[in-house]
Amino acid sequence: MEKEISGFRTPNANRLHIALFGRRNSGKSSLVNALTGQDTALVSSIPGTTTDPVMKAMEVHPLGPCLFIDTPGFDDDEGELGGMRVERTLKMMERTDIALLLCEDGGEQEKEWLRILAARDIPVIPVLNKADLHTDVESLAGQIEKEYGLAPVIASAKEGTGIREIFRAILEKLPPDFGTQTITGSLVSEGDVVLLVMPQDIQAPKGRLILPQVQTIRELLDKKCLVMSCTADKLKETLKALAYPPKLIITDSQVFPAVYRQKPAESLLTSFSILFAAYKGDIDFFVEGASAIGRLTEQSRVLIAEACTHAPLTEDIGRVKIPRLLRQRIGENLQIDMVSGSDFPQDLSGYHLIIHCGACMFNRKYVLSRVASARMQGVPMTNYGVTLAYLTGILDKISY
Repeated sequence: MEKEISGFRTPNANRLHIALFGRRNSGKSSLVNALTGQDTALVSSIPGTTTDPVMKAMEVHPLGPCLFIDTPGFDDDEGELGGMRVERTLKMMERTDIALLLCEDGGEQEKEWLRILAARDIPVIPVLNKADLHTDVESLAGQIEKEYGLAPVIASAKEGTGIREIFRAILEKLPPDFGTQTITGSLVSEGDVVLLVMPQDIQAPKGRLILPQVQTIRELLDKKCLVMSCTADKLKETLKALAYPPKLIITDSQVFPAVYRQKPAESLLTSFSILFAAYKGDIDFFVEGASAIGRLTEQSRVLIAEACTHAPLTEDIGRVKIPRLLRQRIGENLQIDMVSGSDFPQDLSGYHLIIHCGACMFNRKYVLSRVASARMQGVPMTNYGVTLAYLTGILDKISY
C-alpha cells in the first residue's frame, strides 16, 4: 500500500497505467482485487457488472507507483448503453501504458483487441485467468500462445496464483522511456542555481502552489540544484540578491515578456508549461505547430484542450487570455472551441490548430495519444507555453 505523508502522494499522472481488458465475466474485477490486495472493484457473476472504468492507485514493489484500471467488457453489445461502455473501454486505451488482456480461449474477439492494442503501440500481456476452472490449463495456454503468438500468464484470482508472474511480466514489458523522463531534462545539473518565477494569481489559491510548480521544485531538489523562488513583481530584487546569474529561469508563461526583459543575458529561460510539454508530450511537434499561428485567418478554427475540468476563472489562461491574444492578432471572428478533461474529439479534420495545456493531470501516454491523432489527421498542435512564447516573439529564445 502506498504510504501517504501529510496527505501527499504520487499524482496519478506520474503512475504506470495498467489496464485490464476482456469479455464480460472474464474475471477482470476479481483480478484487479487480487493484484491490489483489496476489494477495489465490484465482483459479481452477473455479466456487465463493471459499467465504468474503475481505477486504483497502488505502490507495488518493484514497479513503484501504479494505477490499475478495470474496464467494462468489450463484448457488451446490448443496446445503446452497451455500446457506450465499449466506447469508454476504447478511450481508456489512450492512457494505457501496459495492457492485461484476459483470454479464456483463442477467441476472435481477443485477437481483434490484440491487434487494436498493437496498433497503438501498447505492450500486451495475455492472461489466462480462472485457471482453477480448467481441467487442462497447460493445453489451453498452448492453444492461446499458438493463436496470439504470445504465451499467456496462467492465473487464478480466486486462489491468488499467478500474481507474481503477472508483475514479473509487467516489469519485462515496461516502455523503454518509462521513468527516465525528467521535467528539466539536461537543462540543469547539480549545483546550478535555478530561479522560479511563480505569480500567485487566482489559479493558485492562497496557501498553495499549482502541481507543475510543486513537481518541478521537488525534481530540482533531487538534482541538488540551488532553488530560489519569487513572484514576478520581485524578480528585479531577487536577481540583485543573487551572487551570480541563475543558470536557468523557469517562469509562468503568462509573464514571459516581463521576465525576458529583465533576465541576465547568460541565463536560460523557459516556462513550466513548456517544460511539461517536453515532459508529457512531443515538444518538437509543439514548436513546429506554433508556426501555424502565423497562417491563421478569421475563417480558421482553433481547438483549445485543457486536461483539468475546473470551473472557468477570471482571466483563465486557456478560456480567456489565449483566445484574447489570438483574436487581437488574427481578428475577432476567429472561431475557438474549448474542451476539457477527456472530451477530446476523434475527428480533428475541421481544425487548423490545436493548443493543449501543459497536461500535468495526464500521463505521458495519454498526451502522446492525442499527438498521434493530430499528426495522423494532419492538424498542427502546440501548447499553452509555446503559444505564449510565439505570440510574444521570443520562442527562439526559449530553452527546453
